[in-house]
Amino acid sequence: MNISVWFFISSALFLGWAAGANNAANLFGTAVISKMVKFRTAAIIAGIFVVLGSVISGAGTTETLTDLGSVNALAGSFAVAVAVGISIILMIRAKVLVSSSQVILGGIIGWNLFTGSPTDNNALYKILSSWVASPVIAAIFGFILFKIVKNTVLKWKIHLLELDSYTRIGLIIAGALAAYSFGANNIANVMGMFVDSAHLQDLNVGSVFTLNGEQQLFFFGGAAIAVGIFTYGTNVMDTVGEDFTKISPITGLVAISAEIIVLFLFTSQRLEQFLLENNLPTIPLVPLSITQAFIGAIIGTGLAKDPHSINFKVLGRMVVGWAVAPVTAAIITVISLFFIQNVFEQTVVIPEPYEITNSVIIKLESEGINADKIKDLSDKRFFNKREFRNEILQRNNYTNEQIYSIFAYSLIDSFVVDSNLINSRLHSPEYSKMEIDFLKSLHSKSYSHKIDFEKDVFQANNLWQNTGDKLTDKKNEDKKLIIEQLFRIKKTNKSHN
Repeated sequence: MNISVWFFISSALFLGWAAGANNAANLFGTAVISKMVKFRTAAIIAGIFVVLGSVISGAGTTETLTDLGSVNALAGSFAVAVAVGISIILMIRAKVLVSSSQVILGGIIGWNLFTGSPTDNNALYKILSSWVASPVIAAIFGFILFKIVKNTVLKWKIHLLELDSYTRIGLIIAGALAAYSFGANNIANVMGMFVDSAHLQDLNVGSVFTLNGEQQLFFFGGAAIAVGIFTYGTNVMDTVGEDFTKISPITGLVAISAEIIVLFLFTSQRLEQFLLENNLPTIPLVPLSITQAFIGAIIGTGLAKDPHSINFKVLGRMVVGWAVAPVTAAIITVISLFFIQNVFEQTVVIPEPYEITNSVIIKLESEGINADKIKDLSDKRFFNKREFRNEILQRNNYTNEQIYSIFAYSLIDSFVVDSNLINSRLHSPEYSKMEIDFLKSLHSKSYSHKIDFEKDVFQANNLWQNTGDKLTDKKNEDKKLIIEQLFRIKKTNKSHN
């Protein structure tokens, strides 16, 4: 890999450092503020578990963010990462705890505005609703847990030194779990934009294990987060411990326990699987804000202990910051993309082809979208998102949701059904003989649009249709996703000339 690629990746390291500094309070803030654990000890433990979470479980919960927009050029990833990192630092300087997911959302929306890409409002509303739900639910758990502890543990008359010892151990374990979860769920926010554009060779560590390119990126990102925690985390902790509320060892342990419970409920695929298997209502898996869950838990615990201990002026400043942070990131992203493209003459977006075909027209009309006025664009290929968007809007005043559908259905996304891949990748008992035989019957068929592929493969039969059984339908959706990824022709990152 040449030096220019490492230069671009440096922006992700800066973002990781900023994210580590910003989230230090969410991990070990209560332990350090209550003076149960020294900052140096907490930072070392947090750093180790953040790196472990990043490398071992670094898939992250960023699917919903990806739905909003996908940065596909290295220079573009650099611009977005720098903008997001700067925005986080500005919020830290203003003594406002923000979530990296919040700010990254702003960066992605800024990318969409600059490139002319539509934003999926459904995904946006889903994320925004989680921002409201996570602190409320964490506050409820914090309130309930503190009441339970107050009426049980604190009445057991345990010797103070013994209670402190148990509390210290609990804070260390809870902080380590939170750090691992933070690394696993947020490293993709730091390095995810570079996975497809920065290719690293597999690294053999002796004869013990091998790190692939993605894991190496996640390791570097996790290390950057750890450095951020160690070098600047104490300044952020003061915002919670001195400005927001006073935290005792017990309230600190209760708060971080409530935070971990909320993160588990809304990010655990195993819990979702358990609920599906028992035909119970599932909890939606959404990219929750660790920061907001932490603040919510602190509020709930504080309300249960002493409502007057909470500085609601500081809370109000934080809420305003949560709204300002993504807007700031979007503005800085647009500015940085403009300068990198026009001043430094770097490619910030790799053109993707869009073409309105007869099948696209039929699909749009089936969803009640009037496609008559764009039929004259049929069989014309567009490589510029903004140009394509302008051509659409010149013909009709479509809503944002309708424009998003037109873009999604018109994108050239090639597929080829290959029996060799079926034989090597799809096996029973995951796939039935009937399913495999049907796929083989489509051998060598090619498709230039995802909707055409889905029509032939998924809609022309009853093999993967919804049954009403939640577990079966979830398994079918997982199968369809694997099949889609298996036959998709991967695009090369080359600019269109």
